[in-house]
Amino acid sequence: MLNRMLKATIDRKLLPRVQTPGQYIGGELNAVVKDHRTLRGKLCLAYPDLYTIGMSCHGLQVLYAVMNRRADWACERAFTPMPDMQSLLAAERLPLFSLETFTPLGDFDVLGFTLQHELTYTNVLAMLDLAGIPLRADQRGMQHPLVIAGGPGALNPEPMAPFIDLFVLGDGEYSLPEVCDAWLAERQSLAEDQRGAVSAANSSVAVAWPEPATQAQRNQRASALARLAARLPFVYVPRFYQPQYAADGRPLALLPLREDVPRQIRCARVDDLEAAPIPTAPVVPFVECVQDRISIEIMRGCPHRCRFCQSSAAKRPVRFRKVETIVQAAKEAYRNTGYNEISLLSLSSSDYPYFDDLIR
Repeated sequence: MLNRMLKATIDRKLLPRVQTPGQYIGGELNAVVKDHRTLRGKLCLAYPDLYTIGMSCHGLQVLYAVMNRRADWACERAFTPMPDMQSLLAAERLPLFSLETFTPLGDFDVLGFTLQHELTYTNVLAMLDLAGIPLRADQRGMQHPLVIAGGPGALNPEPMAPFIDLFVLGDGEYSLPEVCDAWLAERQSLAEDQRGAVSAANSSVAVAWPEPATQAQRNQRASALARLAARLPFVYVPRFYQPQYAADGRPLALLPLREDVPRQIRCARVDDLEAAPIPTAPVVPFVECVQDRISIEIMRGCPHRCRFCQSSAAKRPVRFRKVETIVQAAKEAYRNTGYNEISLLSLSSSDYPYFDDLIR
């Protein structure tokens, strides 16, 4: 369901005044637009960097395809605006929006950030601020989206712990839908649906900013998060743990503050990479990005297991895709995009055991 009033305002007031306006207009080839009125839930994948960087992220394309294959969920995208657009959004008091339907980020059920590296952490805060979502997790109520984070940065979560409701550790293909469904069940089980007023307002006006949370609403959210932490073994909810540090600042342990949350959190893992979904119709951006080509993951994990490498440790064991699966996915992606180059992705693609057969 397109927010036509917000889109018209953006088109008229902002796009003529910014660099590279094509990154804010949506409507790209293979973008998925759904009618929100027919859905159970709405997820926005928020990449905390520029569109030209984020659209090259293979993980974003994978999760976008996974969630949009479901008939009951919409998955949309948002990126960190360039400084000129950030200034104009703030000056015009317009919220950061998704590209598919121009829905304000505060109107989604779940807002998912990927933490690819530490230099993007301030962009996470900028996006939350532009969306009108309280920066600190303990200041949010059930009317605010669930703010989650995954990716490499989730394995060192404490720098962002005050701002993220929960971190999803490990592979996201199956864990993300589980988190989204669990949170939606919590929201729907509440006797008073406080978010309904926000959604209703968005249908008649261009902007409806999320309301500040009362103490009762914050308590409701904490209770819902506790149930998620107890139910899902791969999520870390920072508010329920007390980190311990050595005198030199090294982390030593995480002590649970509740008996019903796990002491040890395990990474989600896709055991059979062959069965994992491959995005064969990725969104094709309007503007030139850092990687304008098809990307196919051929192997997950690395056989070398270098001790300094976080990904090698986190992605064990090594898993492969068959040559036939890769070739078929490449052909489908070629037909669906028009790209004429392919990246064969893994931590060490030359160690793929069937590499010679693949490139023949």
